[in-house]
Amino acid sequence: MLSPKRFFRGSALALVALLIFALLVVQYSDDNNDQDQGRSYPKDEQEDESGTNKSSSDERSLPSDGGSSSPLSSNQSIEANDLLPELLQGEKLIHHFAYDLVYNEMHEQAQWVAYTLKPESLVKRCSRTDNFRRDPFVRTGTADVADYRGSGYDRGHLVPAGDMVWSTTAMSESFFFSNICPQNPSFNRGIWKKLEELMRTWAADADSLCIVTGPLLSEGLPTLGGNKVSIPKDFFKVILRFRQGQMEAIGFVLPNRRNSQSLRSLGLSVDRVESLTGIDFFAGLPDATEEQVESNLCSSCWTWSVNRNVYQYEESSGQGNGGRSSTSVQCSGTTKKGRRCRNRTRNASGYCYHHVGQR
Repeated sequence: MLSPKRFFRGSALALVALLIFALLVVQYSDDNNDQDQGRSYPKDEQEDESGTNKSSSDERSLPSDGGSSSPLSSNQSIEANDLLPELLQGEKLIHHFAYDLVYNEMHEQAQWVAYTLKPESLVKRCSRTDNFRRDPFVRTGTADVADYRGSGYDRGHLVPAGDMVWSTTAMSESFFFSNICPQNPSFNRGIWKKLEELMRTWAADADSLCIVTGPLLSEGLPTLGGNKVSIPKDFFKVILRFRQGQMEAIGFVLPNRRNSQSLRSLGLSVDRVESLTGIDFFAGLPDATEEQVESNLCSSCWTWSVNRNVYQYEESSGQGNGGRSSTSVQCSGTTKKGRRCRNRTRNASGYCYHHVGQR
């Protein structure tokens, strides 16, 4: 018969063994969790700054004409994430309704912002709000109105408010300070504005434009405001155009000052912009495609005259609806290259403002 002393000794040893086993299981679980949390940009699932999981198949919210939800209607095999820059170690992707960004806390502004511009993005459903405010998705905080007050610098947009007219949510979020940088007024209201207008001209004649834009940031830049917002010396844009199954790309690096040069003379290959910024754009494209698109610059493939009448209006927008249909259709007009115009119009004639004279 087992004595009470031996019974309690055996029970104690069994309990100790059970505790050791439990600790080993917990440690193994923690190690796996640490590995998962160490992924800056997981392929299958991402967590945005609000803590909400987003599948990699989810795309940035885009204006829709009732067709495919893909931002690349002629290139369904290319995912939205393929068109984002490669994330560097420690960088965190922040999702907004119509654009994505990486925030640089040291400089209190975005490292870069990416979004898609399509012909239907130019259907005007709302007006500019000027509701500048902190970005609640940036946990470390952003600049605020007080930083810019009396500085002499404009609160310059990276994603232009003029590209967000298709949605009140998109328009509102374009005024987050994560999308704002200090810009010289003569730059913001000059060549930067002209480039924004030129991109809308390109978008009206394309399937879509995938755009990445931002400041060139480095140590030692002057700052403004209590949050010490860095004042960039230069800004960049790269544009990848999808049109009739073809891809073309162009880039720009522009100094933050008045510039009277023509934009055509300032166009660069994407490879050249990558060398100046250290950013790997469109990193998810197949290697051969990326090499071909990013190394070539065809200035003659782009229109260099700005069309300031690119916006179209919905019947309910209050902008006037005389002679307009309740639904949009593809324009029946023909471009100078002999192709059918890709604009959509509500004009009862079936022609957009470019080609209404052809009817």
